[in-house]
Amino acid sequence: MALRLASRKFGSKFLSMLTATSSLHSHATSFGFKEVREEDKSQLVGNVFTNVASNYDLMNDLMSGGLHRLWKERLVSKLNPFPGMKHLDVAGGTGDVAFRILETVNSVKRRAIQDPSNDNLHEERNPLKGLGETKSLIWAEGDAEALDFPDNSMDGYTIAFGIRNVTHIEKALVEAHRVLKRGGRFLCLELSHVDVPLLKQVYDYYSFSIIPAVGELVAGDRESYQYLVESIRRFPPQDKFALMIADAGFQKVEYENLVAGVVAIHSGLKL
Repeated sequence: MALRLASRKFGSKFLSMLTATSSLHSHATSFGFKEVREEDKSQLVGNVFTNVASNYDLMNDLMSGGLHRLWKERLVSKLNPFPGMKHLDVAGGTGDVAFRILETVNSVKRRAIQDPSNDNLHEERNPLKGLGETKSLIWAEGDAEALDFPDNSMDGYTIAFGIRNVTHIEKALVEAHRVLKRGGRFLCLELSHVDVPLLKQVYDYYSFSIIPAVGELVAGDRESYQYLVESIRRFPPQDKFALMIADAGFQKVEYENLVAGVVAIHSGLKL
């Protein structure tokens, strides 16, 4: 695992950043390796997730060998959830990240209740389940580029395997910055670019030859998983994405590569 700090430099890096961001403002955008109209992309992505929803967790286990669970645990550990926090998990899928965050908060509360020195917490013994009257988890459908939450309202923001599907990534980043409070943390877990040459060759073969075939065999849907691997290749490399996060206003931007960059966790702080 490698932890890297995003730096703002001029010259070739600055020009490449401009090239990457300017392409997002065109009237055409990428849907995998295809170019589609911006107004069509959200529907196309929606169709993909409708098609894969019933086999979502199973396919994630098969494609990653179960590692996606460890990657999500790492994401939550970097967030360091705490009781009373208001958190927004975007592109939540089956809710596995949100439930992990909630369970971490519950664990912290249980330990605090068991500590005799924290008498003031004994009134909070009711377990939070994310269901029923506690309303500790609230599910909402919305647009990552135009969040229906007030400015400075959230302590944390996570998005796992979702931001590469957004039509205007920079708008989603600006929205993340807007809804976070000062001191709020942004964390993004995303499939990224492998930085080890030999492993990259193996990963490319696995991505384009194996994953779509497994998708067809297990889920009866080759095209959706072909889009998956193509969308990963169209997503900005880790250093360019880190600069986009910094451009949205975040400070202390850094990223951590997992499995040589198969996935990366990007983080930033709103100051």
